[in-house]
Amino acid sequence: MRTLRRLIHGEVLRSVGFVTLGFLSLFFFFDFVEEVQAVGRHAASGYTLVHALAYVSLMIPSHLYELMPIAVLIGTIFVMSRLAQSSEYTILRTSGLDPWRALKTLLLLGSAFVALTFAIGDYVSPVADRTAQLLKSRYTGRITIGQTGAWLKEKQDYGQYAVNVGELTPDGNLIGVRIFEFDNRGLLVSMMRADSATLEEADAWELHQVHRTDFPLSGAGAGAIERAQMASLRWPNQISAEMVSAALLKPERMSTYDLFQYIGHLQKNAQTAQRYEIEFWKKVFYPLSCLVMVVLALPFAYLHFRSGSITSYVFGGVMAGISFFLLNNVFGYMGNLQDWQPWLTAALPGLIYSLVSLTAFGWLVLRR
Repeated sequence: MRTLRRLIHGEVLRSVGFVTLGFLSLFFFFDFVEEVQAVGRHAASGYTLVHALAYVSLMIPSHLYELMPIAVLIGTIFVMSRLAQSSEYTILRTSGLDPWRALKTLLLLGSAFVALTFAIGDYVSPVADRTAQLLKSRYTGRITIGQTGAWLKEKQDYGQYAVNVGELTPDGNLIGVRIFEFDNRGLLVSMMRADSATLEEADAWELHQVHRTDFPLSGAGAGAIERAQMASLRWPNQISAEMVSAALLKPERMSTYDLFQYIGHLQKNAQTAQRYEIEFWKKVFYPLSCLVMVVLALPFAYLHFRSGSITSYVFGGVMAGISFFLLNNVFGYMGNLQDWQPWLTAALPGLIYSLVSLTAFGWLVLRR
């Protein structure tokens, strides 16, 4: 059995590697063509083809993470179909490879793909994508969202703060910072406006060129509005650089741990975290879809192929992989709009394809 397992694993690994390389080459070409246009627009600021190549190369881990389940499905379908067409799988069956052993063999390989997908999506892709965004923004402009930037909330014992960050510079500094302080009754106490801020400490921001306005409290102790200007000011808070990046960058590019921390921060400050909870659970369930794909590919080894018909089955595998990717994105948007349970929203595409794969395995493999 070790020889049979080594044969199947080797064939699937080569096929998945070839499919992955083809997809990544295609995405690399499309991304580079788009970046060539950016080079023309930002040539005056020093954005060259070398920077464009570096940016596109840093986007490869993100594409690889998204493509892994599709590549696993297509590659495994191709191997199973080819073995069936050449009658090699029939020989393997007579050598003792029953359906359950074949399933166990593919699930063992699928577990390796799960671990690889999780490692890429949780460690390699977030770092590479953040580096790519900061590299490009160094020449094309700072990172921001919308017209007003990102809003964050900080709750402390004596009150709460609403923080607005306009832009994020390539070196991690903040531009256009506004901080609104409220007391425990919800009344506005003060407002600070800083041209920039640095996050050199874990529990404080260093504000630069600060304009502070203190508002009088209502009642007998109320006084006049006080204004002050300071060159710098240290503001203690628990908003980390990762949280600011999460508000300005795409949540799907964050690691699982960073998403978990950011969700906790939002919930602590009574803010909606539905979108980030869905992305968190998608990070948990998406690598597991590699197991679903290898189970879905196994029945192709038990089909009878005519000459040339293998192409249509591989094409069907491509369409199934694309449909899974689209379904995963559609359920993410629907769950956010309809306020579904985040874990169920993230798990539904995998559950649907698991049901399809187990049905196909039971009908085409066990009953025949």
